Amino acid sequence: MVVLWMVPLLLIPLLMWTSSTFVFYFKKCFYVAWMMVLALVAIPLCILKSGGRDIENMRVVRFLVRHVKYFLGLRFEVSGWEHLQTQGPYVIISNHQSSLDVLGLMEILPDRCTMIAKKELIYAGTVGLICWLGGIVFINRKKTSDAKSVMAEAAKTMLDDQIRLWVFPEGTRNQRGDLLPFKKGAFHLAVQAQVPIIPVVFSSYSNFYLRKEKQFKSGTIRLKILPKIETKGMTSDDVSSLCDKSFDLMRLAFLGISDSVTQSNGPLSH
Repeated sequence: MVVLWMVPLLLIPLLMWTSSTFVFYFKKCFYVAWMMVLALVAIPLCILKSGGRDIENMRVVRFLVRHVKYFLGLRFEVSGWEHLQTQGPYVIISNHQSSLDVLGLMEILPDRCTMIAKKELIYAGTVGLICWLGGIVFINRKKTSDAKSVMAEAAKTMLDDQIRLWVFPEGTRNQRGDLLPFKKGAFHLAVQAQVPIIPVVFSSYSNFYLRKEKQFKSGTIRLKILPKIETKGMTSDDVSSLCDKSFDLMRLAFLGISDSVTQSNGPLSH
């Protein structure tokens, strides 16, 4: 019986060495499982710290999650830290490639900052509960009227509680090597609250992570924090041009840092 238990333990290192598909599924499963375990640890800590739902709980989540990158063989290079030293509330916008974005988000998450996320996330077991405890704002993407009312309430909360909100304006995960057109919710939010927008750009994951090809290697992710974009004096009429300006700036940065990462590490063969 002992020998039978030893077989899987011996097979795992062998498969990790010889099968990129096995590595992909092993890392993905480990990532999901470990994040759920960390959420389970964080839940009582957050309740003890704040008594329930509170944006200050994101400090606990940030502390617990920051080590996960090492297990997955990932490294972050961050530039533009000074742009996050802005006082008061603001809206952070970033591109969205996969669930791994959470690791980069936690790498630079400022104090009193939480996220806007799809409503379905709240049903994701312990992770959903910790998201709720961390003050994450949930929106129903299928109902535009609901999303708009949530955004309006979020704008009021930003000013009343002096918080920051992180939004993925592409609206969905995208690993196509470019940015998807931005949805305008984040820009309506910033204009309504009259707070600045701070764009954050993740380099392409294609040099280490290819979902369709089932490849997940070690790699470097470059995070570039761009200068803030002011919205004071803007109205809803300016939202489209603000959205376009932000998209152009982020796309230029994305292509630039993605090319530099690929040249440093080499492309991941398809």
